[in-house]
Amino acid sequence: MSAQGPLAGVRVIDLSELAPGPFLTRILADLGAEVIKVERPQGDLARIMAPGTFEVLADGKQLETVDLKDPAGLARLKELLADADLLVEGFRPGVLDRLGLGPAVTAELNPRLIHVSISGFGQSGPNVKAAGHDINYQAMAGLLALGGGLDQPPALGQGVPIADLTGALYATIATLAALQQRHRTGRGQHLDVAITDAAMHAMNLQLGQYELDGVTDLAEIRRRAFTKPGYGVFPTSDGRWVSIASIEQHFWDRLVEAFGLDESLKGAPHRDRVQRNAEINQHVAARTATMTAREVVDALSAVDVPVAEVVNPAELTDSEQATARGLVARTQANGLAYIRFPVAFKEEPDREL
Repeated sequence: MSAQGPLAGVRVIDLSELAPGPFLTRILADLGAEVIKVERPQGDLARIMAPGTFEVLADGKQLETVDLKDPAGLARLKELLADADLLVEGFRPGVLDRLGLGPAVTAELNPRLIHVSISGFGQSGPNVKAAGHDINYQAMAGLLALGGGLDQPPALGQGVPIADLTGALYATIATLAALQQRHRTGRGQHLDVAITDAAMHAMNLQLGQYELDGVTDLAEIRRRAFTKPGYGVFPTSDGRWVSIASIEQHFWDRLVEAFGLDESLKGAPHRDRVQRNAEINQHVAARTATMTAREVVDALSAVDVPVAEVVNPAELTDSEQATARGLVARTQANGLAYIRFPVAFKEEPDREL
């Protein structure tokens, strides 16, 4: 896609490692940018910790090894930055300044350069020097408090680094906006992307409602988050799982009828269903447990109730949705399957809109 994508002609120098920065530059590469991934002599730590992840995120990028502690390596990087559009780095605040490549220096080298710094807590603030990883960012943003389930302590809710990926997506948005701003002004800028700040912004979906209702107690916040009658993941007779989401009244009534649940539940408004949450979900689980996952999906789809089988991640690239939508691509190195950027553009001849 690099020759025809919407970001064709944009050159990116990527100094980042592990997940947030490389995920951002993976998106930019998917959109047609030329990405030069600059690695230290020891290589990206992901090569050792998660080589498959490294291969997917590095696919289509040019790889170059540069020792920034060596004057020759520093000179090489400055040479790369001279005609680059973007610099993406994930060092702790202050590291590039000590190496002589801080934002003030990169702006002098190339006034059009957009310098994107991705860090856990930002380039300023009380935690600027603190170490951190995804679970810490989730904790500080309030996300972790909403993980674990009803009547359980807060816990990591997903098997993917939600805060890291959220930070990468916000960095992508900011980067594209900065490119547009540079189109008007002719000048680059330094973007200070804090993963924790991005995760906090994603909490806006909940914050307004908590304040409107005057809810401050964490136990009550968690009760609201996890009390969802007819909404959840339920077991099936073939050892699979299905997700059901009958929130709206019409979906709920159809679920009751399709599953032959207690007639007293039909027509019950949401506030009444919330009071009977545990009872209702036990009834739904008992019903799905007598059916295969396919039978549940077919039965509820037939009456237009939101339902989907829980897909094993190992089966994702073979799934009907992924294949039908043209989402599956393979790495150049070992042919590893992965999900490409999910929105097609007119210039992509190998994908249907």
